[in-house]
Amino acid sequence: MQRAIDEARKGVGRTSPNPPVGAVIVRNGKELGAGWHRAAGQPHAEREAIAHVKRLHGEDTLKGATIYVTLEPCSTQGRTPACTAGVIEAGISKVVYAATDPNPAHAGRADEVLRAQGIEVVAGVLAREAERLIRPFAKVQRCGLPWVMLKTAMSLDGRLTRPPGESMWLTGPEARAEVQRLRSTVDALVTSGETVRGDRPRLDLRDPALLEGRKQPWRLILTDHPESLPKDAPLFCDGHSERTLIMPGSDPEGSFRRLVKEHGVNSVMLECGGRLAGLLLDKGLIDELAVLMAPMITGGVVSALGGDGFPDGLKVDEVRYERFGLDVMMRGVVLREEMSFP
Repeated sequence: MQRAIDEARKGVGRTSPNPPVGAVIVRNGKELGAGWHRAAGQPHAEREAIAHVKRLHGEDTLKGATIYVTLEPCSTQGRTPACTAGVIEAGISKVVYAATDPNPAHAGRADEVLRAQGIEVVAGVLAREAERLIRPFAKVQRCGLPWVMLKTAMSLDGRLTRPPGESMWLTGPEARAEVQRLRSTVDALVTSGETVRGDRPRLDLRDPALLEGRKQPWRLILTDHPESLPKDAPLFCDGHSERTLIMPGSDPEGSFRRLVKEHGVNSVMLECGGRLAGLLLDKGLIDELAVLMAPMITGGVVSALGGDGFPDGLKVDEVRYERFGLDVMMRGVVLREEMSFP
């Protein structure tokens, strides 16, 4: 199952509105083939793995084999055929899956369909690890909102900018390369009208390796004054300006719901100033933090975070640290009682 999870990770940032899923097929203790879901509308991981085995070893090799899948196989026809039907047709005799599908149209149905055909089913193997991969999809299924990561970079004294006349960058090239990688894992990048006017960000993927098999992420500007946005800003003039959206900043939750409903978005990364970041934290719309700390003190008045704040503090779970050059990044999941994610 760990091999299947490794396969599923290849699909992160590519599959929305579907979740990333991986599959591995084994017979007599030997791996025969593997596959992962590459994009919505393309074959699911189970069918990718089955096709891989057929290419390598022939169709008869599948009979009596075991398939390990990170997510319960789908049991209904959508843009692609049901995976339970593919497993049955292939003659696979055992299905082991990690996470139950949070989509209510599928949840728990695969067990009944497969067992009715004499196929052994084992569920819940490495479930927590697999569920972490599909948190954005699960959140959309649960409440219609995307998974929101706040990415910010700050000095040791909690400031977003350096003194006038100095470099615009707080962090070094290694940290900025990591930000590019983070962008490749989400479906949309969100900023404020204030940031567009003041910083003119590009909010795109520039590494061809990261773009392989991906579209540029959607770029959402939250503002109630679209007429004040500079028409020559990169978001409106680059080669993928059609991926730039403008929605009301006074209703960020409604704007996020539109991203899900109209553009198939499961996950977003927030790249903005402290005012919008604080507002979204206050409203409980941020699920994850990625905070880069630069080893400098800048002073000044531009704080990394605004908003009303939390009298008892806002706790962060699953905290991990990683160093990029001289900079350190802390990542963690915002801990709220109403969150039901593993």
